[in-house]
Amino acid sequence: MAMIIDGKAFSKKIRGQVKEEVEVLNKKGIKPKLAVIMVGEDPASKVYVRNKSKACNEAGIEYEEFILNENTEMDELLNLIENLNNRKDIHGILLQSPIPKHLNIDKAFGTIDYRKDVDGFHPINIGKLALNKQTFISCTPHAVMKMLEEYEIELKGANVVILGRSNIVGKPLAQCLLNKDATVTICHSKTKNIEEITRNADILISAIGKPKFVTANMVKEGAVVIDVGINRLETGIVGDVDFEEVSKKASHITPVPGGVGPMTIAMLLNNVVIAAKGLEEK
Repeated sequence: MAMIIDGKAFSKKIRGQVKEEVEVLNKKGIKPKLAVIMVGEDPASKVYVRNKSKACNEAGIEYEEFILNENTEMDELLNLIENLNNRKDIHGILLQSPIPKHLNIDKAFGTIDYRKDVDGFHPINIGKLALNKQTFISCTPHAVMKMLEEYEIELKGANVVILGRSNIVGKPLAQCLLNKDATVTICHSKTKNIEEITRNADILISAIGKPKFVTANMVKEGAVVIDVGINRLETGIVGDVDFEEVSKKASHITPVPGGVGPMTIAMLLNNVVIAAKGLEEK
C-alpha cells in the first residue's frame, strides 16, 4: 500500500510557521493583510472564500472581502483593483475565479499589482517563474512542489506526467518541475494514447476535474500519484484518481479531501507574508 501524503498535517505545520512570522512582523508594526474580490454567487467560490477568511483569521492575517454583483461591469472591477493596489495597508490581492463570462479575467489579473499578486497569475510573475527567478508561485502548484519536497521525492531526472494544462495548475506546475530538472510531459484533451504516457510516469499528477479518471492500469508500479482534482458528487468529494485501486500500486499518494487542498490555502497565507515582507524591504 502507498504512503499517504498527508496535506492536512503538513498544512498545519506551515500555518504554524506563518503565524510565527506574522507575530514577528506585527512587532515591527507590519500587519499582513489580504483583500479578496469575488464577483457573483458561485457556490464553490463562496466555500473557498470562507475557508480563506477562516485561515487568515487563525494565522493572524488581516482580511477584507469585496463581493461584487454578477452584473458588475469591467470598469468597476478594474477600479476596485486599482484602489486596492494603492492602499498601503493591503499586501495581497486575490481575485476569486471563476468570474462572470462578460468580464475579462486576464485583464483583471494583469491589473493587480504584481507585488501584491499572491495568486501568482500576473504576467510578470508567470514570466519570472519561467526564468526561474524569485516570484509568487500560483498556490496549488506551489503546494504540490512543497509536498514533493517534504516527502523527499527525487525530482531531478524524474519522468513527470501532468494531466491538465490550465493556467492555474498545469502550466505553472510544469514550469516549477522543469526548474527542478524533472522531465515533464503534459497531457490534455487532445493527447493520444494517454494510458501509454501515464504508465511511464515516475510521478503522475492529475488536475483535470474528472472523478476517478486515473485508474490502476494507468499507473506504473511504485509511482508517486498527486491528485489535484476536487469533484463534488452526491456521495461526497472525490479526486481525479481512483484512490482505492491506485493506492495499491503507488509508492506515495495524496488523498482527496485532505491532500493538496489544505496545502493550497497554506501556500496562499505564505504568499501574503512574503508580500508583507516585500513591502517591509522597500
